[in-house]
Amino acid sequence: MSAHLKILSAGPAMSLQDMGREGYLAHGLTRGGAADRLALHEGAALLGQSADCAALEMVGMGGTFEATVDTVIALTGARMGATLDGAPLTWHASHALPAGAKLVIGGAQAGTYGYLHVAGGFRTPVVMHARASHLNAQIGALCHSGDALPIAATASARSGYFLTPDPRLQGGTIRVITSFQSDQFSQETRDRFAATSFQRDARGNRQGVRMHTDADGFYATDGLSIVSEVITTGDIQIAGDGAPYVLMCESQTTGGYPRIGTVIPCDLPKVAQAPVGAPVQFEFISHAEAIEIEKRARNEVKALATKAQPLVRDPSDIADMLSYQLISGAVSATADPFA
Repeated sequence: MSAHLKILSAGPAMSLQDMGREGYLAHGLTRGGAADRLALHEGAALLGQSADCAALEMVGMGGTFEATVDTVIALTGARMGATLDGAPLTWHASHALPAGAKLVIGGAQAGTYGYLHVAGGFRTPVVMHARASHLNAQIGALCHSGDALPIAATASARSGYFLTPDPRLQGGTIRVITSFQSDQFSQETRDRFAATSFQRDARGNRQGVRMHTDADGFYATDGLSIVSEVITTGDIQIAGDGAPYVLMCESQTTGGYPRIGTVIPCDLPKVAQAPVGAPVQFEFISHAEAIEIEKRARNEVKALATKAQPLVRDPSDIADMLSYQLISGAVSATADPFA
């Protein structure tokens, strides 16, 4: 029997994503791939496989799924309610998915982009060195009810592991560096930008996220005379109304709006996952600081596999057993419970 994950019902925006396509910017194609790439690394760590494996990205809402063979899944990214044949599943963990069992994933309880990983990844066609759907470029498509996604064969898969998630699902402080047009904004404007409390606007998708504030807009000197030039993922464009837009993985490749700064790569998952209305504040840091922060973040990603812990721990693997409270709640069969 061929191995597939059948979609019995689908949320409004589900697509297969991997790390995306690097190296095609000059040809008019941005990276694409997962909006939250850290979630792919976490899924790989839980399943003990490569982060290059494609996963199902679910925006705001999951669906109902059934595998045609026994497999193992992992759930990462935005926290969503999940059950397996009615029994609740721990999010940010890996679980056995028996053939024919019903996996139900509900709406997002925190964050925006949830990810469903399968052992071996999804074996969809490779286009330009990636399996990712790039909806803006019409590569791939949204997944719908009735689709059957092929699962790649794998020699090993592990279930019953969890990771403590990185705290990135509620907005917060986003670190930025100066960009191409930062010096076209006065120092007073940049200081005000950094001091402003924004909210993640409802206008946002895989191309970009608008930030809302009731304060005055932010404007550059000669902002309308900028020649269109290359875009970097994470650039913060200031639109004609003075509102900032953080450009995401499926943004345009060139643009002419002035950019006040650029979000550092390791903070982009926090922008992607911020739910509508979440508080966001930008903090300018130096390029040297950004490099050191990125180095630490990449080392933390490499160490994820070592941080995956069994959901049910084997006592023989617990080095600090004596630090646990193992007898709390013990009762006596002969003692008077009302004494």
